[in-house]
Amino acid sequence: MQFSEHSSHRVLNHEQKEQFLRDGFVRIEEAFSTDTAAAAREILWRATGCDPDDKTTWTRPVVRLGDFAQEPFRQAVNSPVLHAAFDELVGPGRWIPRQSLGGFPVRFPHPNDPGDTGWHIDASFPPPEDPSSQNYLKWHVNLRSRGRALLMLFLFSDVSENDAPTRIRVGSHLRVPALLAPAGDKGLPLFEICAAATPATSDLPDTLATGAAGTVYLCHPFLLHAAQPHHGKTPRFLAQPPLVLRTPFELRENEPTAPLVEAAILLGLNRGTSRS
Repeated sequence: MQFSEHSSHRVLNHEQKEQFLRDGFVRIEEAFSTDTAAAAREILWRATGCDPDDKTTWTRPVVRLGDFAQEPFRQAVNSPVLHAAFDELVGPGRWIPRQSLGGFPVRFPHPNDPGDTGWHIDASFPPPEDPSSQNYLKWHVNLRSRGRALLMLFLFSDVSENDAPTRIRVGSHLRVPALLAPAGDKGLPLFEICAAATPATSDLPDTLATGAAGTVYLCHPFLLHAAQPHHGKTPRFLAQPPLVLRTPFELRENEPTAPLVEAAILLGLNRGTSRS
């Protein structure tokens, strides 16, 4: 199903909501315009220091760029269809609007291994014993997903199977809650939860985050994902910012108005309890 910026307030149909609970993600096509994507790519190309018409300048498999808050990026993340989807997945008033799209790992066709292709979830808050820590590898994740409402994948270029699409481990978000629950609100460091979640979900199928420029994947914060080498011909431009959560999810059982992200955490927690 395709969406436009003129969609009604409720943009996710029943099948998409069920998919988010079951698989951990929903794909929204035409979440922002191709013109917006093209304007953003012009800015990103300049920032890479590479020439789009001279492949000899594409000397690295991945170029990591900093935060971008220019108008094309603000437009992309604040389209009406995305805001409506945020409300449906996270709950109205529960998320903080973004004015930028964070860092960009720009992936180039290159024979060298990029060295960053491991399965992981993203951390969301600094360690309680060192709240000022900037060492992301020491950051934590907890059961109530403090600080992170969604993982988002913004495609600013067309991404085929050969263009280093993000790999997604389907349904992995339902295995993670049982691993986090014993740690309480302190949560687990990134390396620890990833080391536990990767083998715990190894039997699950993978899918690829492909699509045309303007496509956005809205993913559960506990969904395992991974990068891969680029085997295509055109560099891949993708942003992967979090949607920031105002307050941690409450995780109230039998709450009919619970947002879908919270409902999925409870679903996974109950499944984990039943298996133990």
